[in-house]
Amino acid sequence: MSNSTNVLSNLIVAESKAWQLLAVAEERNFFTPNQTEKDLSERLYDLAFELFGIKRYWHKRIVRSGKNTLLPYAVNPPNLTLQTDDILFVDFGPVFEKWEADIGKTYVIGNDARKHKLAKDVELVWDEGRNYYLANKEKLTGADFYHYTKQLAKTYGWDFGNIHAGHLIGKFPHEKIAGEKTVNYIHPDNNLLMGTPYPDNTERYWIYEVHLIDEANEIGAFYEKVLC
Repeated sequence: MSNSTNVLSNLIVAESKAWQLLAVAEERNFFTPNQTEKDLSERLYDLAFELFGIKRYWHKRIVRSGKNTLLPYAVNPPNLTLQTDDILFVDFGPVFEKWEADIGKTYVIGNDARKHKLAKDVELVWDEGRNYYLANKEKLTGADFYHYTKQLAKTYGWDFGNIHAGHLIGKFPHEKIAGEKTVNYIHPDNNLLMGTPYPDNTERYWIYEVHLIDEANEIGAFYEKVLC
């Protein structure tokens, strides 16, 4: 097995465990009103320790609800309480045996049709974006893929909610290698081909993030996972 194949295999295994975490949380009815975002984050943290014995995360754990769903990762908004008719998303980066996972998913509490459409569309945009990337990966720059994703959001009737659409992912802690340079993000200023390898000629892998927003109604949705 090549080193690149081994890296991707490990990333997929780590990510599958993170999705298992959310699946168990869904089964146990974690996503309910009358708890704060912080409370839900702590419950998910405790569940991760119960299921996998992990306490290490490579970025801050995020639970956002209501108007906080409009905000990108870098913002630290007030801690809201989940409502009986609400939309929320989680963004977790657990580390499993030195391999990072980074997943995000949106949930809707209640029956609001627009919120449900938004939660559905964010995954459809992700899927469509992934298909475009796989069909064009040899010639896409980070800027190309960002602008494609932003326009794709428009075709579904939403605005795109972040200054980038994802980032590199790898063995923990990948950020010591990647840093904050725009070439390490799916960013409008990144003119490097996404398929460009690391200096040691190993393949780079990406987390693809889709953040859709409806500013008028103060709602947003988020979905992310490894791009492969």
